[in-house]
Amino acid sequence: MICLIQRVSQAHVSVENQIIGQIEHGILALVGFQPDDTSDKIHKMLHKLLHYRIFADENDKMNLNVQQVFGGLLLVPQFTLAADTQSGLRPSFSTSAPPAMATKLFDELVQKAQLNYSNIATGQFGADMKVNLTNDGPVTFYFEI
Repeated sequence: MICLIQRVSQAHVSVENQIIGQIEHGILALVGFQPDDTSDKIHKMLHKLLHYRIFADENDKMNLNVQQVFGGLLLVPQFTLAADTQSGLRPSFSTSAPPAMATKLFDELVQKAQLNYSNIATGQFGADMKVNLTNDGPVTFYFEI
């Protein structure tokens, strides 16, 4: 499981010119799945997303997590994160989870996130999404579990 997260001052996802997920300040998480991903990996990644300290405290140190700043978490499925880019000039998606599996895993991630935190928004699996964001910092991290 791969996540590319960005600390944002705002972010939203649109499908066919309609906003389907939106947050003010918080974390935009682009999420990619691989064939060996499991519920256990989802649990570990969600814990990291909700507890990773990337927001400034009163001393301007990255010491607070998204929950402590009452920020949003926008989860956006992005199968291209799991692409094999090691050779050639075109990505191979043989290292990405098959669509049916990835859909199930993304749905599980969203359900668990909503059970653990109230400020969750999402993109739409398989849709042609437009993601708009203002990266705050910029602050961007890559996680792989």
